Amino acid sequence: MKNLLMLFMAVVVSSTAVAQKKVGGVVLPATQKFQEHTLQLNGAGVREKLWIDLYAAGLYLDQKNKNAQEILNSDKPMAIKLHIVSKLISSDKMVEAVTEGFEKSTNGNTAPIQNEINTILGFFKEDITKNDIFDLVYIPGKGVVAYKNGKEKGVVKGKEFKKALFGIWLSNRPADDGLKDDLLAAN
Repeated sequence: MKNLLMLFMAVVVSSTAVAQKKVGGVVLPATQKFQEHTLQLNGAGVREKLWIDLYAAGLYLDQKNKNAQEILNSDKPMAIKLHIVSKLISSDKMVEAVTEGFEKSTNGNTAPIQNEINTILGFFKEDITKNDIFDLVYIPGKGVVAYKNGKEKGVVKGKEFKKALFGIWLSNRPADDGLKDDLLAAN
């Protein structure tokens, strides 16, 4: 009986370890359900600036993939989770960072999607505090659904916009090269 109990405890502990990933001092779930889509964690890492952890990020896909271009060009459900881990992140700093990210991911050609960019930036304009969680979820045929702390903030349509948004982390000029590698870990 004692051996059976020990085996049961080992299974519970190992399945819990697989069910999540700790990164940047926070735990990201191994799977996320958005509407009717269940997505799995492809990779996770931390966005740093000057040795300060800003946010933990997780890339969620319908199936694991290490190819950034395939991910950016695909028309499949996907999500990026941003868990704020620093008190230094403010609304203004987030808007500035996302704006810079769009500039880089589009090689400076934001004009065709500027209205969509303005809409997504609006979702970052209310106060941001440590432990806020943003989920940016692409649903084919619908667009990018933005959530803050589990509450839907709005939808931004367009596959080109989705490509530029996810390009902030996955393009040839990502916000953070190390974070890009971590998001594409697909382990």
